[in-house]
Amino acid sequence: MLAADFITKWRAAELTERAAAQSHFRDLCDLLGEQAPSDADPKGEWYAFEKGATKTTGGEGWADVWKRGCFGWEYKSKGKDLKAAFAQLQRYAPALENPPLLLVCDLARFEIHTNWTNTVSHTYAIGLDELADSRKLRWLKWAFADPKQLRPGLTRQTLTEQAAAEFARLAQRLRDRGHPSHTVAHFINRLVFCMFAEDVDLLPGKMFGRMLDGASRSPGEFEALPSSLFAAMREGGRIGFERVDWFNGGLFDDDSALPFTRDDPYNERPAWPDNAHRDLDAAVATAYGWPADISEEYALARLLALNLERAGRQ
Repeated sequence: MLAADFITKWRAAELTERAAAQSHFRDLCDLLGEQAPSDADPKGEWYAFEKGATKTTGGEGWADVWKRGCFGWEYKSKGKDLKAAFAQLQRYAPALENPPLLLVCDLARFEIHTNWTNTVSHTYAIGLDELADSRKLRWLKWAFADPKQLRPGLTRQTLTEQAAAEFARLAQRLRDRGHPSHTVAHFINRLVFCMFAEDVDLLPGKMFGRMLDGASRSPGEFEALPSSLFAAMREGGRIGFERVDWFNGGLFDDDSALPFTRDDPYNERPAWPDNAHRDLDAAVATAYGWPADISEEYALARLLALNLERAGRQ
């Protein structure tokens, strides 16, 4: 099968997940020059459709396709939520021997999520029409035949070092302008919390990231942007048309923020915050020697205590 034939066939398809999954996968194998599960492994011992798996949350389920040492694969109907499909696949991953790649597909889109231990996860996104691009088609070929080609180069340790250095530079700049150390520490902790909150969808629509993008375009207006966000988080409210929940615990006891200048980070937004959103929890835990499954609330309490302790020594 040629890429153009695959694209034409599956662009027109309106089948349900169950009706389409195996047929779609077999066609993809044909396109990539790979064997389908039942041809390569008739017993289903290392490569199989509907591989049974116990969920990390309890109960039984199955991955639509599994290939040992390569991937777990979850299908959804066209237009369905691939984020939900990925979350579902993550719950199966331990029972699937933690494959290095987790793939989700809705017949029109592919997402390859890397899943190596102690690396920052990277997502390779491919639209149906993009299968005509030999570079992106090669990503799928590697998923079947050579997954290590998709392994990210950035480790969580490197990410931790980058994030820590960036926050340290920001904190020092703010202290050099005469802001008290405890005020700077409190402000930095609010920024860290917002990254956590956005990552777990407590802040809607990537609101914090969009705020940073706005700040990079107009640094002189930065102080007003987080101030309005903190005010909404303090009591519950709206930012534009978007609802923001109330966050208790005292971290947002007021709406104060500190100003940025054109010399500060985020005026040309670096790449590391996008990676940090995916793995900040693990990076912070690694940096401080905390358990990997530490809760966000406990992590933030520890971070706040550490920052206040350090501020008191300065």
